[in-house]
Amino acid sequence: MEPAAPSTVYLKDYRPPAFLVSEVELDIDLLGEDEARVAARLALQRNPAAPRPPADLELDIDEIAVESVAIDGQPVGDGRWAADARHLTVKDVPAAFELRTVTRIRPRQNTKLMGIYLSGTGFFSLCEAEGFRRITPFLDRPDVMARYTATLHADKARYPVLLANGNCVGQGDEAGGRHWARWRDPFPKPSYLFAVVAADLESCQDRFRTRSGRDAQLQCFVEPGKLDQIAFALESLKHAMKWDEDRYGLEIDLDEYNVVAVGDFNAGAMENKGLNIFNTKLVLARPDISTDWDFSFIDRTVAHEYFHNWTGNRVTCRDWFQLSLKEGLTVFREQQYAADRYSRAVARIQAVRNLRTGQFPEDAGPMAHPVRPASYQQVSNFYTSTVYQKGAEVVRMMHTLVGPENFRKGIDLYFQRHDGQAVTTDELVAAIEQAGGVDLAQFRLWYEQAGTPRLTVRDRYDEASRSYELSVTQQCPPTPGQPAKRPMHMPLALGLLAPDGRELPLRLQGEAAPRGTSTVLSLHAETEVFRFIDVPARPVPSLGRGFSAPVVIDYPYDEAGLQHLLSYDSDSFNRWEAGQRLAMNLLLQGVADRAAGRPVQFPEYLAQAFGRVLADAEADPAFAAEALALPPEVVIAEQLGQIDPLAVHQVRFAMRSFLAERLHDGLRRAYDHFATPGPYSPDAQSSGRRALRNLCLAFLMDLRDADARRLCLQQLEAAGNMTDAMAALSAIANCDCPERRAALDAFHAKWRDEPLVVDKWLGVEAQSRLPGTVERVRELTRHPAFTLKNPNKVYALLGSFGVNQVQFHAADGSGYQLMLEQSLALDVVNPQVASRMVRNFERYRRFEPGRQALMRAALERIATTPGLSKESSEVVGKALA
Repeated sequence: MEPAAPSTVYLKDYRPPAFLVSEVELDIDLLGEDEARVAARLALQRNPAAPRPPADLELDIDEIAVESVAIDGQPVGDGRWAADARHLTVKDVPAAFELRTVTRIRPRQNTKLMGIYLSGTGFFSLCEAEGFRRITPFLDRPDVMARYTATLHADKARYPVLLANGNCVGQGDEAGGRHWARWRDPFPKPSYLFAVVAADLESCQDRFRTRSGRDAQLQCFVEPGKLDQIAFALESLKHAMKWDEDRYGLEIDLDEYNVVAVGDFNAGAMENKGLNIFNTKLVLARPDISTDWDFSFIDRTVAHEYFHNWTGNRVTCRDWFQLSLKEGLTVFREQQYAADRYSRAVARIQAVRNLRTGQFPEDAGPMAHPVRPASYQQVSNFYTSTVYQKGAEVVRMMHTLVGPENFRKGIDLYFQRHDGQAVTTDELVAAIEQAGGVDLAQFRLWYEQAGTPRLTVRDRYDEASRSYELSVTQQCPPTPGQPAKRPMHMPLALGLLAPDGRELPLRLQGEAAPRGTSTVLSLHAETEVFRFIDVPARPVPSLGRGFSAPVVIDYPYDEAGLQHLLSYDSDSFNRWEAGQRLAMNLLLQGVADRAAGRPVQFPEYLAQAFGRVLADAEADPAFAAEALALPPEVVIAEQLGQIDPLAVHQVRFAMRSFLAERLHDGLRRAYDHFATPGPYSPDAQSSGRRALRNLCLAFLMDLRDADARRLCLQQLEAAGNMTDAMAALSAIANCDCPERRAALDAFHAKWRDEPLVVDKWLGVEAQSRLPGTVERVRELTRHPAFTLKNPNKVYALLGSFGVNQVQFHAADGSGYQLMLEQSLALDVVNPQVASRMVRNFERYRRFEPGRQALMRAALERIATTPGLSKESSEVVGKALA
């Protein structure tokens, strides 16, 4: 039985709002954990840009009780207003008026964690995308921008910290041990950026002086006892502020900037104007409880949310179809920041790996959608890798096509034109187009068409004329609702390597001057041919340098060509890519051999190529760690017509074991050599050494010998930082040995009072490839450390289990049954998080028949569940369609 289809919202149906709101005043009285009273005053006027404005005012509401309505100070009688589950309607309103409403909300019952809800230390809010309607009746859409004043009242002893957007303009005590604080945001903003906090929190302060000489007060608020974990995030905030001034000329625009950490949060973080609210896992850090990845991710996330102050807040989205206007652009800026702060090569490799493991499968599945979707049923389902990561790649392509200087001019023009406005992706493209002097009309298809394009590249060298010809054909596969695609405008960065490894000067036929040794071709047509002249010998092409476009490049490299690129390419990304292709070709051959009953074997040149990377690791250990890491199982699976996850896992493990055996001595030497002496530091050089050393340990553990286990347990016991401890714990968790259970239990016992570390332990348990993992995860769903009410716990245990390619996809369907049960239980508590768990089933058609049938049965069971949320219904409906 198919699920009932939720209503669909279409981009083509966009209409300007019937009313505008210039001022919002909220008085939020937190009467206790179970109830809050919200009095709102809205200054409204009919929108002259709206066609045929209605006589009635319709405001969005969700799970709030409306008590009274008044217009211009006069109560509105019961016959003139009505409230149902979704809307408050007020009849026959004037052209301009003041609306006052009084509503009641119940924070404790708000397990959806949207609007104002109760967490461990107090009240917090999350309004993106449609949470403000859970606080007060409003035109809850991003193109309604207003100036907000918020006054909070609460018990002073229980909730001593009262925060909202903007600057604090007043505070004081009230009768009965209560107090109040008033906050005023001087800049117009959409309702999704509204935020309040009333909690028992500790804080640390700092100041930042802008380049124009203004001082801004910075504060970070955390749960009591966590102040020693906030210093890194505060320093990251200052780094981000300075970087945005230097790179884009953008300054902080408020007198106060506050960051709050909360343990129960649906999102990673939220860029509310002047009041960023973070999930604790993305702001709290200390060497003994946080890994290098944690530190790096916190740095980038703090920067990301700060960068939103301009790319998202000062200029925001006209509608939710334009979500990538703020997210894609801000992810691109975050990636620029990471490249400047850390290893540029490693930052790019990690971004592309994330794209390939998350967005490429999404583009090939039933939920495929353009960067700017044409429709949605629940907007929360479109906070996707496509909108974020592919959206960033689209911005990066514009940066490549127009060049860094013109891109900066385009961003400046974008702000000059649209500061304080809600706009579309077209406005962003138009500004860059004008500043760069490049026609981007065809380029806009990147926002309109779903799917991952495939570039088929073939070449021909003519020795007599010393010319080298490249033929490039682009094709994009069908996706739901888009069976046929038009060619897209994209950059193709490339270089040519001579047989001796030299980079050849590039000169296109018909051009007077050479282009240097690396160039960017601008592709437009379905098939294009480029002829290079004065090429002395047949070269090896280095294609898609820096991953210049989010495409799959099909070029028939042989093993010699890939080893040539791996050895000589000046582009670090393509050196890494050559190693990945070399391994991928052999992995796919191994899967085919296994299916045909042939022995899986690997050639010695693979070990020699990886051995050279290991031998040269001193120059850049972080890059070496990336180059030695094999393609992830999900990326291998994407290359197969039909996925057998066990086969993929076994062949990849066989390659790891082969490399570990052949490179044993080098891995052991590197493990000893790349130890990081002295106090822990998350800097790029130190974290790079740890990354390589821990990769060596993981390879050695695949040999399953006593010496490797001794090393691993020794590292786990003596680790002076969480990076080394987690690397050892993950390795022992995948080793079927007597020491395994004791090590995992001892780790939990040591860290049971640190929730973020317990989440890491849950993730390690859930990702184990060993038999028994399904039952262990089921057991952990009943563990005191786990609750469906906390998204962090859900993502740590169930989210980690969902990416376990072996045990989630257990052939008997036990993994699917577990995820089915937990997703349905979660759907009642938090539909937004539940729909993300349900997405583990959405690509069932890609799997071999047995697993395919089991996954489809799970989807059908979810579809027939009475009262299934709209969020999960959309995912299931599209998967089964």
